[in-house]
Amino acid sequence: MLNHLFQFIGQSFTVLVFAVIIILLIVLILTHISLNKERLIFPKFMLAVTDLFYSPLKHLSKLLGFDETMIDQMSIAVRNHINKNKFKNTDNSKKIIVLPHCLRSADCEAILDETGLVCNECGKCSIGVIKSKAEDMGYKVFVVPGSSFVKKIIKNNDFDSVLGVACYEDLNLTMIHLSDYAPQGVLLSKTGCYQTKVDVRSVLDKIGYYDTKNKKEKSKPTADLEINQELCVKKDKHNY
Repeated sequence: MLNHLFQFIGQSFTVLVFAVIIILLIVLILTHISLNKERLIFPKFMLAVTDLFYSPLKHLSKLLGFDETMIDQMSIAVRNHINKNKFKNTDNSKKIIVLPHCLRSADCEAILDETGLVCNECGKCSIGVIKSKAEDMGYKVFVVPGSSFVKKIIKNNDFDSVLGVACYEDLNLTMIHLSDYAPQGVLLSKTGCYQTKVDVRSVLDKIGYYDTKNKKEKSKPTADLEINQELCVKKDKHNY
């Protein structure tokens, strides 16, 4: 009786392992197709599996000769897709931006305090450009040297949404950690630990800078028309 029970458990475990491997292979194939065609396939299913089996998927993708960053790329793309509307509809005063300190210039003179790097917007790197425009829109911007600072930010700040900038793995793991905050992510265009780069336009696009700018430009002719009309009315009254 006991032997039959152990045999059943062993067979069930073998079937379960085999089923998991099949699922992981399917996810890898779908990930490869999605990234090549730039079209997400079954995004919520993909995200659930990649979150649950992140490490095994990374090892399996490497074993099969796929790009090591493929799983992180997919996870970031899916989270950006799923959280896009919630992030967009959140008030800017409830959003934060987390930038990596490796974006700083070699000549950076900013000091480091408990919230991260205190950027003075000297114009030597992209941090100051992003910070200036984002803060004008109501965002809080943090420049951090490591994950410990991200934990302090979460603990000491009240926010509902977050935009992060980092390399593939760091960005993906941070977005997983902050999944309750409708995260959006922008990948570094040049990775490393020193003088990295990010496409500033991509970051500004994510935070809605260009949408806000276009709305202001569209409303400007209307405002100018109202001013001209008011001046005309005053002129007519003066003539009478």
